Amino acid sequence: MKIVIINSGSSSIKYQLINMPSKEVICNGMIDRIGLETSNFTYKTDKDSLEEILPIANHKIGLEKIAQLLMDDKVGVIRSTKEIDAVGHRVVHGGASFSDTVIIDTDVKEKIKQLFDLAPLHNPANLEGIIVAEEIFGTAKQVAVFDTAFHQTIPVLAHKYALPNYLLTENKIRVYGFHGTSHKYVSEKAIDYLEKTSKIITIHLGNGCSMTAIKDGKSIDHTLGFGPMNGLIMGTRSGDVDQSVIFYLVNSLGYSLDSVNTMLQKQSGMLGLTGYSDLRDIEDNAEKGNLDCQLALAMNAYRIKKYIGSYAAVLNGLDAIIFTAGIGENSSYIRKLVCTDMDYFGIEIDIEKNETRSKEIREINTLDSKTKIMVIPTNEEIEIANQVYHLLLS
Repeated sequence: MKIVIINSGSSSIKYQLINMPSKEVICNGMIDRIGLETSNFTYKTDKDSLEEILPIANHKIGLEKIAQLLMDDKVGVIRSTKEIDAVGHRVVHGGASFSDTVIIDTDVKEKIKQLFDLAPLHNPANLEGIIVAEEIFGTAKQVAVFDTAFHQTIPVLAHKYALPNYLLTENKIRVYGFHGTSHKYVSEKAIDYLEKTSKIITIHLGNGCSMTAIKDGKSIDHTLGFGPMNGLIMGTRSGDVDQSVIFYLVNSLGYSLDSVNTMLQKQSGMLGLTGYSDLRDIEDNAEKGNLDCQLALAMNAYRIKKYIGSYAAVLNGLDAIIFTAGIGENSSYIRKLVCTDMDYFGIEIDIEKNETRSKEIREINTLDSKTKIMVIPTNEEIEIANQVYHLLLS
């Protein structure tokens, strides 16, 4: 069964063509920095490897370019879209409507659209990917895999807000959690590696960022909540903010609610602190002495440290912390900032190991570290393919 996986992030698209159940990756690639003049496009097969830097204004243009290369006369891997059995889509917010993987129909698309306000950087891109894929891969089954599904195990004392009860029972306002496909994948890899069900904190750091406390393989707490905006400092999202700030912006400074929402979602985070949303640019400028960039990186790491302490308390112990996703896997600088002066929690980083690069699971802690520090490359696409395959077989 050939399955195309489309993983649309807020400023990126990762894609793979996977043959199931062998999990053979026929083709894979990524587009990042979508919306900038310097979008980076990669396309890889066993025989060919292409990379371009070009302006890609939006997700629709990016998806069309991916489809074009899949069927290209020279580097393509399929002759016709009829060879594709299914397209698996990562969808960020499933709300109260979806707790499992589903075949996409008109009703599913409408419910994804209804959740735009809760995930404005993601669900619109996810739906765009579905609509474009329906046009391109007309004979394939379209399947949605929801980021929120893994976090359905978060207990009520952690997922319920201290608001009037009817807002949960009638309006389903609660912590939903996100990046679940990634957290599930790397936590299962960690448990296999550690050879025991463990007390783990997974740290997913990309343009969007989140952390999950995982006990015995189940999510029990998570930094993102009703929508994917609170918790850690992200590329353009603020993370945790005192609610009073919102009322002050509206009531005293004259901001509209729409403008505050735009500010918190698209103009804050690392972008608001530095003028850059891409961590590679921020690290580069920090090394050159940019004080705003240096402070932003320190703030980013500080926020992660606070949640490590919180989740170590919730778990009543800690066996391992896992860094994953684009920044977590590739930024030795952020990992060093996070793990420095954390010996109270048994976290001691090995500077030399931290600087090494590998696509394999690796430990970067010292031999004396009581808590393992691990870097595990996420593969949301394989996880999505697994869920799509098993759904269609059932």
